[in-house]
Amino acid sequence: MTVSAIRRYTRRVLLLIPVVVVTALWAANPDELATLRKGDIAVDLDPPRMPETENKDIKRVRNYPMQPPTIPHKIDNYTVNLNANKCLSCHNRTLTEQSQAPMVSVTHFMNRDGNFLAQVSPRRYFCNQCHVPQVDAQPLVGNDFEDVDSLIAKPD
Repeated sequence: MTVSAIRRYTRRVLLLIPVVVVTALWAANPDELATLRKGDIAVDLDPPRMPETENKDIKRVRNYPMQPPTIPHKIDNYTVNLNANKCLSCHNRTLTEQSQAPMVSVTHFMNRDGNFLAQVSPRRYFCNQCHVPQVDAQPLVGNDFEDVDSLIAKPD
């Protein structure tokens, strides 16, 4: 088979894939499709009410090493942008004595070359890239995750 023949065959197969997918979706019974939105895709449903953010100020156990800690308090209306970071008004290393908040990890003061900086590294400045508040809500899908300690405790 020549290269041009292979290309023609590949183009035909690639053109047929969307046709097969659309046909399969069209033929599927909408009642049998399980979705998280609990309704037909063509119907506008009322969105579920947003759960309340936990505001317990209790440090949670981490599920695995190096997991970023979750935020144990509300952060509504916190400004975190290029000009300001509300999180650092309590968690900055120079302010933790007054606020009694845990200090930002020393890893947040390192640049990409491993050198320590006097201030939080620009790479770690936007806290919500890794740290998130929690809500009191039931999971949407099942989860059988086991943390490291429970795996170690299991008999062989």
